[in-house]
Formats: sequence, C-alpha cells, structure tokens
Amino acid sequence: MDELHQPLPAVRQPLATRVLLEWKTLAVLGGPILVAQVAQMANGVIDTVMAGHASAQDLAAVGIGSSLWMPLFLFFWGVLSAQQPIISGYKGANKLRRIMPTVWQGLYIAAAASLIMIVLLTNVHPVLTRLKLEPATAGIAQGYLDAFAWGIPALLLMTSLRGLTDGLGHTRVIMVFSLISTLFNLPLNYLFIYGGLGIPAMGGVGCGWATSLSNGIAAIGLLVYLNRSRVYQNFRLLAYVARPNPRVLHFVLRLGLPIGFTIFVEASLFSVIALFLAPLGPVVVAGHQIALNVVSLLFMLPLSMGMAITLRVSFLVGAGSPESARLLSRSSIILAAFISLLFAIVLFVFRAPIAALYSSDPEVQAVSVTLLMYAAFFQVADVIQVTCISGLRGYKDTRIPMIIMLFSFWVVGMPLGYALAFTSVLVPAMGAAGFWLGLTGGLISASILMGWRLFGYNWGWAKPKASA
Repeated sequence: MDELHQPLPAVRQPLATRVLLEWKTLAVLGGPILVAQVAQMANGVIDTVMAGHASAQDLAAVGIGSSLWMPLFLFFWGVLSAQQPIISGYKGANKLRRIMPTVWQGLYIAAAASLIMIVLLTNVHPVLTRLKLEPATAGIAQGYLDAFAWGIPALLLMTSLRGLTDGLGHTRVIMVFSLISTLFNLPLNYLFIYGGLGIPAMGGVGCGWATSLSNGIAAIGLLVYLNRSRVYQNFRLLAYVARPNPRVLHFVLRLGLPIGFTIFVEASLFSVIALFLAPLGPVVVAGHQIALNVVSLLFMLPLSMGMAITLRVSFLVGAGSPESARLLSRSSIILAAFISLLFAIVLFVFRAPIAALYSSDPEVQAVSVTLLMYAAFFQVADVIQVTCISGLRGYKDTRIPMIIMLFSFWVVGMPLGYALAFTSVLVPAMGAAGFWLGLTGGLISASILMGWRLFGYNWGWAKPKASA
C-alpha cells in the first residue's frame, strides 16, 4: 500500500519516463488532497448559504465570526503542516521509529493551539465593539464563536493527525473524513439553524454548533480508523504515548512557525486590501470579492499539487535520492507553468460569463470582468510561487521563504498596489485593478527569488535541513 502512494524512484529509466512517473505520483498524492480542500471549502459555502436564508443578521454574524477564526486556524494549520515533510522524510529514510514521537509533539502543539483559539474566540467582545455592530448582530456573532469553540480541539486534532496520514502518503484518509464532516454539516446546519426534532431554531448560532459536531464526528471516526486499521496498527497511536520532547518540539516549531506566519501574512494582506477598497464603494468591493473568490477556487488545484510536491520531495530526500528530488522540483515548475497558463486562458476568455454567474448587477459585472482580466496574470505568478515554496518545504526550508514572501508582499506588492490604485505617481490611478497588478508584481518577485533558491538545491549551494 505504501509503495503505491510513494514509490521509490526509477532511476534507470529514460528521463521523460521518470518525469511522467513522478507527475503520476503527484496526481495520486494530490488528487485526494484536492477533494479534501474542496470539501473543507464547501463547509464554509454551506454555512453562508443556510445562514443567509435565516436572516441578513445571521449571515452577517456568521461572516464576521468566520473572518475572526479563520486567520487563527490558518496560522496553526501552517504550524502543524510541518509534520508532513518531516514524517514523509522519515518514511523515505525508513526511520519509522521516529514517526510517532513526531506525531505526539504535533498533538501537544494542537492542544496548546486549541486552548489559545478557545480563549481568544470566546472573548472577542472588544473586537465586536470596535466594529460598531448592531447589538443583535454582535450577539449572534459571539454566540456563533462560543458554539464553534467546542469543536476547535477536534478540528486541530484532525489537522495534526493529517501529518501522520499524509506524511505516510495516504492522502485519501483525510479526504474521506473531510467528506464525512461535510456530509454531516449539511443536515446538522438545517436542524440547528431552522430547528427540528426538538431542537429550537438558533439561526447563525446554530452554524457554530453544527460545525463543532461535524468536526467532532469526523475526528472520532478518524481516531477509530487509525486505531483499527491494519496499516496504522503498527504505529500504535493510542497505545503508544510519547512524552513532550523539547528537541523534537523545537524541530517541528522551527519548520512550522515560518509556514504559519507566511500563511497568516498572506491572508491578512487580502483583508487589508479589502479595507483600502471600502471607500471606493460597494460595487468595487463586490467586483473585487468576485475576482478573489474565482481565483481562490482555481487555486485549490495548484495548492493541492504543491502539498503533494512537499510530500514527494521530502520522501525522496529521506530515501537518499537527491537527484530524483531535483528532477521533481525542476519538472514540477514546468507542470505548474502549463496549469497556470491554462487557468489564465480560461479566466481571460470566459471572464464575462464567470462574472454573470456571481452577479446580475451590470455595474458589478463590469468591475468583475476588468479585474478577472488582471487576475489571469495574477494566477500565473501565484501558481509558480506556490510550486516553488512547496518544493522548498519538501527540503525543510521554511525560514528564508517566509522572508521572501514578507518582502515580496509587503515591500513590493502592497506599496506598488497602493501606488497604482490611489496615486498617479506611475500611471493614472487605477482603483482596484492597481492592487491586482501590485500583487502580481509581488508574486513575480516571490517566484523569481524562491525559484532561484529552489534551484540552489539543484546546483549544490543549498543543502537539505537535517532531521531532528
């Protein structure tokens, strides 16, 4: 089963055959990751649609609550994702005894992260007050977060255990339990939002309870599976408890904190841009959100491919096959370029029909059509940079990429975007389109710098990080 998901490299075959086999392995690893990512995104869509049918206040409250917990979760998701390349490297090196101590350090990190998130999200009254929300909306938002908080341990437990399953190359496991969570979320949302079976209608607050319960069900199911599956019985998840190990904890955090901070900074950047665009009016903001949503949906494919690249590169390095890791990192950029160009063509050619799917307002459509044209160029740079940073994570290189992303987004992208959007220093003020061009410039910077660093592992002046 393991060899099916992470086969050893076929070094004696022709170059083209080796490349195609590696791409096939990426598809085997990345396909289930893509389904899992889409299932998790579907939970948000279900919450939004069903809360919106309850009332505008419920929709607004759930949206505000989600915008508060999501950045925190993404940060800790990034920190915990360091386990994937670590465990995949141990699998490649056949150092199986090191896997469970790493898994348990991830569980300790997840427990601490759960406590932090619960404390912060159940005490957001000052933030809601500063937002000057209507008392009813603020009350629903706080109730939603209070209910959601009960499911945070389950959510982070699944995130942590994903390091074990994905790290071993079994990406279908999280895919299955993500789908289970989504399937339970839909009927539970209906019961808790609108009421039924003796449960009173809770509106937006019910979204929080439904999400907590669906996360809990999926997490319990995952624990049962890992404890009973023949593949995982050898790892004795529940029978073997490793104590906190400062050395291994430090190793996981040294790799994971830069990943979490990078993701948090990227998410915060788009929040800041939304605030900057607010004075331009609701039509511009709506058009910007449509373009951002379309790009986010398309990004699920390269993101999933990138996660597969991280797993594969770390496995090959651990297996003592640096040449195959270099081949994969080089060829994956070619594959990413092809995918990004395909997406760019789709966005450019079908931007008008896509805009019409999101809004019937002619003004909003006009703004969306313009921004989707710029988003086509943005998409190319974004796909290539996520491929490069994913390859670097496979080499356990996370600190320098974090610095590159900070520089590219906040020193290049944001100032350039602001100048293009609101000033006439370079060209006449472009409005929202200026930010999309600025961000594209930042991503081009990131792609060049990280591509240069990734090829350093090919040329020999950069060395993979040692394991803990």
